[in-house]
Amino acid sequence: MTAANPVSSIRQRLLLVAIVLAVVVASTGVVPLRDGDALVVTRFGAPVRIVTDPGLTWTWPAPIEHVQRVNRRLRTTATGSHGVLSKDGLSLVVQVYAAWRITGDGDAVLRFVRSTGGNADAAAGQLRTLLNSALETVSGRFALADLVNTDAGAVRIADYEAAVRERVAAAAEETLGIEVVQIGMERLSLPEQTLQATVARMAEERMVAAQERQAAGRRAASEVTANANREARITKAGAEQEAAAIEAKAKAEAATIYGTAHAADPGLYVYLRSLDVLEATLAGNARLVLSTESAPFQALLAPPQPPAPHAPPARSTSPSTAPSGPVSSAAPPSATALANPSPVVAPDAAGSAP
Repeated sequence: MTAANPVSSIRQRLLLVAIVLAVVVASTGVVPLRDGDALVVTRFGAPVRIVTDPGLTWTWPAPIEHVQRVNRRLRTTATGSHGVLSKDGLSLVVQVYAAWRITGDGDAVLRFVRSTGGNADAAAGQLRTLLNSALETVSGRFALADLVNTDAGAVRIADYEAAVRERVAAAAEETLGIEVVQIGMERLSLPEQTLQATVARMAEERMVAAQERQAAGRRAASEVTANANREARITKAGAEQEAAAIEAKAKAEAATIYGTAHAADPGLYVYLRSLDVLEATLAGNARLVLSTESAPFQALLAPPQPPAPHAPPARSTSPSTAPSGPVSSAAPPSATALANPSPVVAPDAAGSAP
């Protein structure tokens, strides 16, 4: 019994050492995996499994198995300035950026490791090559006016970016195992020669637009002027017609008044009309030399006498008695003759009287 105790003690010690060694080996093979990363486990250099779920992963310690960590978070890569030709044959300098990441698929992670060795910079370099090739191809489908235009509705930058992404995405996923999330225009410029041609074209377009607006303005002005002239002629004709009617009516009323006044007192009528003619004739600086015996100046020398009272007619004893002298009947002077005498107009102060 006493001889067996040392053997049992040795076994217990060996078992304890084995347990400790197992714990140490197991602890060295535990690898934590964070969210957004992937692990590529290789055994003697050959990949055996891809781990994408976050948590603890156990592997055999080196040199049996090795673990390569791959970052699957979003990255950006810019192409730099790249010269291309537009659809209308003009040179452009384009720079775009790409937002990309490694997909969560294990096969995509394995393609990424095999094509780039797990190096993100190497993947970015290969992606730039794909982008430059796509820019040269896609730029030939778009004219300069589709990318640079004063009309915001005519700019097709979004279509340009979508076309570049569509051309790059399939090749990048197939060869590199990465997903191109977004393509954006970072810079678009023109060489000096292209810039001058663009400015000249834009100036010509603005000139054509200005001429069209000027022509439209002249047409509108011509229409407004024609309408105004037509309305003015219509208004003037109506006014002239109304004035002529009023004048004719006034002349008729004046003739009626003249006739009534003449019938009431012919002498007074002739006297007043003579004064009116004198006032109208001598107005202003005119000087007239007329005979005092001519109308209407006899009104100054011989004012009208009041009419004599009419004596009742004497009764004749014989019905055959008739006036012995001739009976003269003189018509009263017409208003036209009195209103329109024929004066002799003499010169002003320098003239001489006859």
